[in-house]
Amino acid sequence: MFAPKPIQIVGGGLAGLTMGIALRRKEIPVTIFEAGNYPRHRVCGEFINGRGLEVLKTLGLKQKFFDANAIEAHSAIFFSENSKFPLRQLPMPALCLSRFTMDKLLADEFQSLGGELRIGERKNNFGEGVIRATGRKLQPVENGWRWFGLKAHAKNVSLAADLEMHIGRNFYVGICKLSGGEVNVCGLFRRNGQNDLPKNGFDLLRGNAGSILRERLANAEFDENSFCSVAGLSLKPQRASEKNEICIGDALTMIPPVTGNGMSLAFESAQLAAKPIAAFSRNEISWDEARKQIAFALDKNFSSRLRWANRLQRLMFSPVMRMPFRKFLFQSEAFWKIMFAKTR
Repeated sequence: MFAPKPIQIVGGGLAGLTMGIALRRKEIPVTIFEAGNYPRHRVCGEFINGRGLEVLKTLGLKQKFFDANAIEAHSAIFFSENSKFPLRQLPMPALCLSRFTMDKLLADEFQSLGGELRIGERKNNFGEGVIRATGRKLQPVENGWRWFGLKAHAKNVSLAADLEMHIGRNFYVGICKLSGGEVNVCGLFRRNGQNDLPKNGFDLLRGNAGSILRERLANAEFDENSFCSVAGLSLKPQRASEKNEICIGDALTMIPPVTGNGMSLAFESAQLAAKPIAAFSRNEISWDEARKQIAFALDKNFSSRLRWANRLQRLMFSPVMRMPFRKFLFQSEAFWKIMFAKTR
């Protein structure tokens, strides 16, 4: 019997660490290369909803998240500048936990299972036995727009639901409850490609003057150490079958943040890839066969979701959203249920 081939994962974010944990539970030797360190803040909605919760449960991680003070979210509400829409109950509870805590928890779990974590190291060779989990692909300008994200934790913020989504002309900001009286404020913004990015990120997160978002965060006490940003985002859906490498998480594709499904996609992609990778490690299939199996599984599970999410993303920034039609749309229970189901 052959000894398992070692697997290398480049990127120690949600997808990379989850993949490492899944493989170590199958007794596959794994090394993860992470250029940064733990713990650290990252631009993230810190909102887990959808099939990713089942992945966490399967890997024995869900209870560990609760032990780390994760809280459940049961309700959501949308606002558009000065318009308020009906409070909705989430069809399934979401889980909210700071990435500062989550990444460290996953890194510790991976190492406790015997995985090797190389912090502060980069790897640029993506040949056989190497999985790309390096995060978002940089795209400085996409269709004439520069997309960027901002995130910070804050206290002294009272919410009307466990999750609030505030929509503006060129942005949306999500606010969700965390433990300890904190909230996570995370937004996606766009600027014309010829304009510089704004320097005052906190003011940008507060929204436009006179808006409900500005009122909501009027007395917010932001934690400056939690502020982070990321630019050059690409929101164009990508197919795994079109890539020569095995990519998981945001390295594969980024789902529009308005869906609240990005973290779930990372967990799911790691789980879907784990079985074929384990089979390759045990000499049961070739690397090319593993890549094809993973690409088929990822595209099968994500393609429809990404199409619907892309439609919703376009709608968020469409001129239609600045017309009376938006009130009808967001007051519609049917629209809410369809969009929620189709983007998960």
